[in-house]
Amino acid sequence: MSLFSSSIGLRKDSIRITDAEFVELRDFIYEKSGIFVDEKRKYLFESRFRKRLGELGLSSFSDYIKFLKFDSARREEMVRLFEMVTTNETSFFRDQKQLDAFRDHVLKDVIDQQRAAKKMELNIWSAGCSSGEEPYTLSIILHEMLGLEISRWRIRISANDLSKAMIDKAREGLYPEYAFKTTPDAMRKKYFKQDGDLWRINRDVTRMVDFKLMNLNESATLKRIPRSHIVFCRNVIIYFDESMKKRVVNSFYDNLVPGGYLMLGHSESLHKVSKTFKPIFHPGAIAYKKE
Repeated sequence: MSLFSSSIGLRKDSIRITDAEFVELRDFIYEKSGIFVDEKRKYLFESRFRKRLGELGLSSFSDYIKFLKFDSARREEMVRLFEMVTTNETSFFRDQKQLDAFRDHVLKDVIDQQRAAKKMELNIWSAGCSSGEEPYTLSIILHEMLGLEISRWRIRISANDLSKAMIDKAREGLYPEYAFKTTPDAMRKKYFKQDGDLWRINRDVTRMVDFKLMNLNESATLKRIPRSHIVFCRNVIIYFDESMKKRVVNSFYDNLVPGGYLMLGHSESLHKVSKTFKPIFHPGAIAYKKE
């Protein structure tokens, strides 16, 4: 049973968030996830949460904060909370120029190094994988690049996200038309099969991807990721303040093997965040190398 009674007859569009409530909820979200919500997003924040308060029968944001802290259902609600504060807009082969640079320079360099060392092993970490389009895209790129040779490699793509709903969707491997808005037709025909109005990704692609729920603010869980040759973390650190960015990037640095690479989103950089990586400039992308 909930700790809070229903608000009978309350119009959900009449619920407003006060400055004090915004600060308290923002700080709670930051403490639990490392995501910092700027004050400029206060009213967007209010409209996004208002519907949820109505569903729970709560009459104020103060009641919702108490719900998150003390209600018996607070663990389940944290899952919903994380989904409401993140944006999961993605697609297969998103930012093609960056992916081309990754394939032709970063991935080629790592594969050449592994071949020279006679270590046919490759670990990639997709941090903030959303509904799976990014790690599956990386798997497809590897299949295209290695061809039949891929059977001789031990490849693992560790894919993690804060949202359970996104992880569940990624594991299902079933996607609507809009997920392919940036996908070459040849890639869709080769690696997907139509399933009604949706498209199901081939088993060969999914086999090398391991999905797990993960909070980048929990340093102990990050240490469970195998040492990586490449870390992809695109369009994630934009949600963090400077302190959290530094903590996460330091975790990536510790996870990477010497000579490994960190790939960020095209609008993100390590300027003022970290000087431990060497930026390598390619047409359409910057790769950050651990030396």
